Amino acid sequence: MHAIRAPQAGGPEVLEYVELPEPVPGPGEVLVELAAAGVNFIDTYRRSGVYPVSYPHVLGSEGSGRVIALGDGVTRQVVGDRVAWNDAPGSYAERVVVRADRALAVPAEVADDVAAAIPLQGLTAHYLVTSSYPVKPGDVLLVHAAAGGVGLLLTQLAVARGARVIATVSTAAKEALAREAGASDVIRYTELADLSTELPARVRELTGGVGVDAVYDGVGKDTFDGSLSSLRVRGTMVLFGGASGQVPLFDLQRLNALGSLSITRPSIGFFVADPAELAWRAGEIFDAVVDGRLRVHIGATFAMHDAAEAHRALESRATTGKVVLIP
Repeated sequence: MHAIRAPQAGGPEVLEYVELPEPVPGPGEVLVELAAAGVNFIDTYRRSGVYPVSYPHVLGSEGSGRVIALGDGVTRQVVGDRVAWNDAPGSYAERVVVRADRALAVPAEVADDVAAAIPLQGLTAHYLVTSSYPVKPGDVLLVHAAAGGVGLLLTQLAVARGARVIATVSTAAKEALAREAGASDVIRYTELADLSTELPARVRELTGGVGVDAVYDGVGKDTFDGSLSSLRVRGTMVLFGGASGQVPLFDLQRLNALGSLSITRPSIGFFVADPAELAWRAGEIFDAVVDGRLRVHIGATFAMHDAAEAHRALESRATTGKVVLIP
């Protein structure tokens, strides 16, 4: 089979399209023929060495496809089932081994590329609005990178729960997507000379000087200071990623000085570890997609052998919605 591998840590140029032996499912696992693989920032962190992995490393953890073989003891699936997943190592490959208890059943109405876009970003958006900061009617939220994969889903889910969303984006095209997802106000951060001061000033203009109840920040280093200063008294900062780089160490007394703020740094594994919780979150997202309450935007599709170009596009923030690889 073909796969995308990083022989060592580095930029997108290190990625190579190689032939590898087809994997064999072990007990409690299924072998899936890949239909589409999701491309995510965590893949770039593992490729670059921000997150330590062993090299050579086959990238990817998310995708969708059809079950073609069962390991011993598997009763949850049968050959031919369509499944999706968010945590199967080596998902940039034509064949992927997935734990049967982590494989999500894909409704017939959901296309393969959409199914590949849901497990990581859809589940992330779900836990962010239900658990990291439970959104309630009347909340005012700041959502960074609102035209990205998580941002578009997060905005839709937050608006559906009765919140007002102030979105940040970089271009007019991305502003249109954010507004389509339900954002009431949009700030183009590329028009701000200093995000740490001008962003909170704009946010306070839009909130009558009060600030927002919560900030959802997957950008990290570039937006962190401005995000903190955009919060109302006793507001909550949800830092769930570092697309611009990891946030440096900071003095916790800043949270006191800025109004007794709260901050959380969640990651998906702790919100889907329990099979029942995983099933609940996935079920709500798939149901919302099927009945039209949630739209999944596929912003770019690349052939698998062009994975390096997909990473370049993602890291340059040139993409919107979800990026997928097709074998």
